[in-house]
Amino acid sequence: MTRVSRAIDRVEVTFDDPNLLVDAGLIVPGTLMVRLGLEALVDKLVRMGCRVGGAQPGRKVLTLVSAILAGATHIDHADRLRAGATHRVLPFRVMAPSTLGTFLRSFTFGHVRQLDAVVAETIRRAWALGAGPGSSPMTVDLDSTICEVHGKAKEGAVYGYTKVLGYSPLLATWAASGEVLHARLRKGSSQRGAKRFLEELVARVRRAGATGPLVVRADSGFWSYSLIDTLNRLRVAWSITVNVNAHVRAAIEAIDESAWEPISYPDDGEAQVAETTYVTGGGKTKRAKRKVRLVVRRTRLTERTQQALWPNWRYHAFITNLDMSSVEVDQFHREHARIELAIRDLKEGAGLEHCPSGKFFANAAWLGCAVLAHNLTRWSARLGHIHADDQLTVVRTVRSRVFRLPGRLVNRSGRLVLRLPKRWPWATTFIGALDSIRALPLLT
Repeated sequence: MTRVSRAIDRVEVTFDDPNLLVDAGLIVPGTLMVRLGLEALVDKLVRMGCRVGGAQPGRKVLTLVSAILAGATHIDHADRLRAGATHRVLPFRVMAPSTLGTFLRSFTFGHVRQLDAVVAETIRRAWALGAGPGSSPMTVDLDSTICEVHGKAKEGAVYGYTKVLGYSPLLATWAASGEVLHARLRKGSSQRGAKRFLEELVARVRRAGATGPLVVRADSGFWSYSLIDTLNRLRVAWSITVNVNAHVRAAIEAIDESAWEPISYPDDGEAQVAETTYVTGGGKTKRAKRKVRLVVRRTRLTERTQQALWPNWRYHAFITNLDMSSVEVDQFHREHARIELAIRDLKEGAGLEHCPSGKFFANAAWLGCAVLAHNLTRWSARLGHIHADDQLTVVRTVRSRVFRLPGRLVNRSGRLVLRLPKRWPWATTFIGALDSIRALPLLT
């Protein structure tokens, strides 16, 4: 044996310190929960009556949210909040996993909608503290994703167009921050429930304080005149991808070669943009004649060996009513890909990589808790000045630097002191975030 191995073998391991905190950094989002009045808000809006496990929903929702903030993907992971003195930096009583499971299984459709109202009101309160867009222009990205599940015990799970068994939640995110503005667990295609979802989304952000111009970006799964008519009625601008079907291809082929403008593209490739008017209906059809602006980007490879494999142009088309040049609006539309980063963060960082229950509405409630955790991370980062506003917030990064910070709670002359590791690389960031959030007013 080497000297190092002998030394490490002599370390005795015991689990006996009641003052250690596993995730001491949860005091930062916990303080924000207090400023937002979150526990009282849940108790007020989520009314489960005499249902088994339905009492005091506030502390149960916040236990789930805090567990997700600490990295939980299963209900049992909430037990880490009960280790040592971790519960003492949280502003609520931590509940046991068995209680949380019963609580989630008690949810019905109506209770899920009540939890959705909690998310909406929490967004309004966070924006009132300074995390919102105010009168600035706001871009909202609309998308759906697949939450894969396994086995036949998952209620409501279906096979979608990807041939993967799972749920297909609708998601709307604020492009500038990545926070989830609206989410709904459901099954089926992207267009199922999209119109109602959009109406609720616009009403929600307006009530929350977004008074500036709104723009919605979406992929081809949401392309329909019904959705466009809804957006026009709500006075929301739009930019929506369309499938290149036979009619769209005919419109593209009618574009004159001189109309194509070159745009910057990665090495070994080239890209050009042009626009035309896409006309549907009229003539012998019974549908009314419709005209929309169609912007097309075409790309191809220029490196010889690769070009031999794919020599032709590939087309990507979208419709829009934005008042920009074709090059500018194409660049703007391509930024819709940002929502994929938010979805990845929601899945990998905020608990949605796993749907823990066999009950559909229990998983819908879990989605609501995941959205709250996802947004609390972003509000903690923005209101706590953890990084610059134009810097991407990644849950795992904030968790590793701020939330999952080991510590010890000690009593010094009657005053509780949270002792944290010496030479912690992000100590200044942590103290600055906690002080900034503590300086916020209490909202009720």
